[in-house]
Amino acid sequence: MSRRTVTAVALTLVSALLLAGCGEDEPRKGPVGPPSTRSASAAAPASGSPFWVDPESDAAKQVREYEAQGRTEDARVLKRIADRPVADWPAGDDPVPEITRAVRGAAAEDRTAVFVAYNIPHRDCGMYSAGGAHDAAAYRTWIDSFATAIGEASAIVVLEPDAVPHVVDGCTPAQYHDERYELLAGAIERLKRQPRTRVYLDAGNPAWIDDPGKLVEPLRRAGVARADGFALNVSNFQRNETVRDFGASLSELLGGIHFTVDTSRNGAGPLPGDRAEAWCNPPGRSLGVPPTDRTGDALVDAYLWIKRPGDSDGQCRGGPAAGTWWPDYALGLARRAKV
Repeated sequence: MSRRTVTAVALTLVSALLLAGCGEDEPRKGPVGPPSTRSASAAAPASGSPFWVDPESDAAKQVREYEAQGRTEDARVLKRIADRPVADWPAGDDPVPEITRAVRGAAAEDRTAVFVAYNIPHRDCGMYSAGGAHDAAAYRTWIDSFATAIGEASAIVVLEPDAVPHVVDGCTPAQYHDERYELLAGAIERLKRQPRTRVYLDAGNPAWIDDPGKLVEPLRRAGVARADGFALNVSNFQRNETVRDFGASLSELLGGIHFTVDTSRNGAGPLPGDRAEAWCNPPGRSLGVPPTDRTGDALVDAYLWIKRPGDSDGQCRGGPAAGTWWPDYALGLARRAKV
């Protein structure tokens, strides 16, 4: 994730043709599929979450390593991450193996798998998380493989963190804007062909694009009306109440659609003060509310751990490359969490 500045972008509405087959031009007010695979009367899993916990996550492996080293207290603390459902970010070259493993594991436990599709061309404006598909054709092929691998499984997909906000703040060059909107709208359409897949299009966080009105037309053009909602606070640290107020304002401007909140690292809120790279491996942060679809808020479909707690934001403050497991940082997040 990169440091962002805001510039306004005035863009046209998404074509009504994109909504063909929806039966209406109004955005969906809530999830199209079930919040989870369990029925409304079924008991919640012991974790209080319907989402799948990966037994082979980096955190789970680290717990086993600590136990083998006799670091029993560290292992106990790190289970605050290892025992929670965290989103999977499938590879940009071939997403199929990771998705297949996750949906099979989730189905065996009657859970919902959570994924992040993060492979848009010109990703992250060439900064810490630079990369993405080589071109539009490669991206369409990747998304098709992504969706096909999900199949009929119960899944949530958070679509392309940063992609829309980076258009709004001007970080993504103007010559790529039209293509990006087209690719995002197409990705939503393709993913929504899967009968039990819910899609949430990333809309940044209130410390980045502080005026929700600036996001309305870009999100519409990117096809948010065909999605199940938008996602907020991905990989960031804004407190739930701040995000909720922002999300409610944005939702109203978009006709009442719902949203999700990344609570993976926002337990202590953002780093105080206007410090440089406050978003990048900030010290003193903690885990937030554990993942759940029982939010107590009609607009918030789920609190999710989208950013994998313990994965580095980039090579800042002594961290490894973006997305690399950093056990010391993970342990700090877990120790400071309110249990």
